[in-house]
Amino acid sequence: MRVLCLQAATQFAAIAIALACAAGGSAAANPRTMTLGSTTSTEQSGLFAHLLPRFEEATGIKVRVIAVGTGQALVLAQRGDCDAILVHDRAGEEDLVAKAHGLDRRDVMYNDFVIVGPRADPARVRNMTDAVRAVRQIADTRSPFVSRGDDSGTHRRERRLWEQARVDLGGDARRWYREIGGGMGAALNTASALDAYVLADRATWASFKNRGGLEILVEGDPRLFNPYSSLLVNPQKGDHIRSSEARAWHDWLTSEAGREAIRTFRLEGAQVFFLPDQAPVR
Repeated sequence: MRVLCLQAATQFAAIAIALACAAGGSAAANPRTMTLGSTTSTEQSGLFAHLLPRFEEATGIKVRVIAVGTGQALVLAQRGDCDAILVHDRAGEEDLVAKAHGLDRRDVMYNDFVIVGPRADPARVRNMTDAVRAVRQIADTRSPFVSRGDDSGTHRRERRLWEQARVDLGGDARRWYREIGGGMGAALNTASALDAYVLADRATWASFKNRGGLEILVEGDPRLFNPYSSLLVNPQKGDHIRSSEARAWHDWLTSEAGREAIRTFRLEGAQVFFLPDQAPVR
């Protein structure tokens, strides 16, 4: 518990530093800036390194990304600590809009989650397409499982799988279930070191180099569908909200130029984010 608290404190300190930078002198030097709250999966996969230069070239607007779990990105929006968000938790997004913290939610893209695990596969879940049954078998065999434990969209989806499988993660489960309170990259690194199972988004897995003995074991369940949405932060949060810049980003991301930029992003030659009206190519 002490480790988790320290990790959480470190992560929130990083957010505070990023917010201070976003509000600081560099913004004054270039007034056409905005702050985007988004996920570690979009950051660590390299998607923003692909998208943002194209957006800046088209508009002259520089985007500062605060990459955190979706839950924390939603909190940033609620507090007015960013100008727009790109996240992946539909229930949280709809709640943000219902409470008027976020506006104009738009479907942007999707990928999917996969369950990654050790090649030896002690839980015998290889080639399963039923993610709930797979996590049930992981629990029944008490096989090591690493959870992000950070209220991210990935963590929220993982917790729903355990709930659907009716697995109690308290008590004895702590012997095999490990929450790290960190991002997707940290969870994958920990799983690699422990030869453990982990739920990952496909894009971050595709960009992950320290795989060790891990490989994709479970995929293809519709419950692993992973849609991303763009939302504007309500400008009534204060005069500091850069609503025109955020609107430009929001509109560009869902324009033909933005859609083409998403469609052409590749990892190891493969497309990993798909447009809402596009069938995945595997």
